[in-house]
Amino acid sequence: MSRSRRVLILVENLPSPFDRRVWQEACALRAAGYCVSILCPTGKGCDGKFEAIDGIHIYRYHLPVEASGAAGYAVEYAIALAWTFALAWRVLFTRGFDVIHACNPPDLFFLIGAFFKLLGKKFVFDHHDLNPELYEAKFGRRGFFHRLMLKLEYWTFRSADVSIATNESYRRIAIGRGRMLPERVFVVRSGPSLERLKVLPPDERLKRGRRYLVGYVGVMGKQEGIDYLLRAVRHIVLGFGRADVHFGLVGGGTSLEEMKALAVGLGVADFVTFTGRVPDGEMLAMLNTADVCVNPDIANDMNDKSTMNKIMEYMALGKPIVQFDLVEGRHSAQRASLYARRNDASDLAAKIVELLDDPARRAEMGEFGRRRVENELEWRHETPKLLAAYDALWRGAEVSPAARGAQT
Repeated sequence: MSRSRRVLILVENLPSPFDRRVWQEACALRAAGYCVSILCPTGKGCDGKFEAIDGIHIYRYHLPVEASGAAGYAVEYAIALAWTFALAWRVLFTRGFDVIHACNPPDLFFLIGAFFKLLGKKFVFDHHDLNPELYEAKFGRRGFFHRLMLKLEYWTFRSADVSIATNESYRRIAIGRGRMLPERVFVVRSGPSLERLKVLPPDERLKRGRRYLVGYVGVMGKQEGIDYLLRAVRHIVLGFGRADVHFGLVGGGTSLEEMKALAVGLGVADFVTFTGRVPDGEMLAMLNTADVCVNPDIANDMNDKSTMNKIMEYMALGKPIVQFDLVEGRHSAQRASLYARRNDASDLAAKIVELLDDPARRAEMGEFGRRRVENELEWRHETPKLLAAYDALWRGAEVSPAARGAQT
């Protein structure tokens, strides 16, 4: 097929190029000959309303709210949807597009995708988050809005010509709940880029005068389990009497200030550095200095089925990991990680200390993780799968709704 096709990527939860998966996909498509445009919100370090990077045109809009409750999300998503629809027309009449590539959350971009399909455009759904499970994880209940999330997810799958899943768990949901034909669902993992994640010498200043550093990178949100990690810090410092361990937590989010306050309340604030969202250089310095990296994601249906980028980033830097025992987390890390009992802060603490006190095991686990990334998980292994998904858009006639409905 001709590689002169034009792609419009829609993303709402992070700005580009900060969203690493989206940016890697955009660069891979551009390298394959596609003309790529991105619509996304502004954010720290990505303040301009328009930017062209390496031929990729990025159009940004301002979101006045960062939601934390159900009402806030409704306002945020409504504003994002309106801006995205308006900017899509701008791109259509300037650069043009043949494909809308929509990344969730939210599961509302199908409204835009379905509309432009009436004008002959293709629609690709890039499934980043399980929104029904995410709703339950955030709010601790199901009910009306959970059922609504399931409906929106279903309509998104039904509108998509092709769906991209981040792992096999997501693929099963696309085929099961979404009733997509298996040959229209492609697994493209969020493999790390070893060009970006460089192994560098440690910066001993980040240990704040202590012997060991435990590193974390990720969002500071309710389902990320930072409260479990801070309780594990308390067990390590006060329970085990280990004043020789410092913790470096990199990332921003709606719960950042709440987690800082919790560290004070637990009496461990002096042992924890919260950096907030920082440039790659500062993030890499923290992780390269860390003796052990940790993933405290809460064990729930959402996290059990989701692949966390941080796990593969730790592995790319050759770091041993401690995390709760989650299905996809274990699949990604394998022997690069120790697995604590689910949602057990005391066992998380014990596993961290166990690794800190065993340098030979740390080295062995870190080497295994690095090799696994190099040989299997690095983004260069995923690029052909992304391009195969796009090739499927142009092979033969579009699958009819009746044929899709036959898949149960």
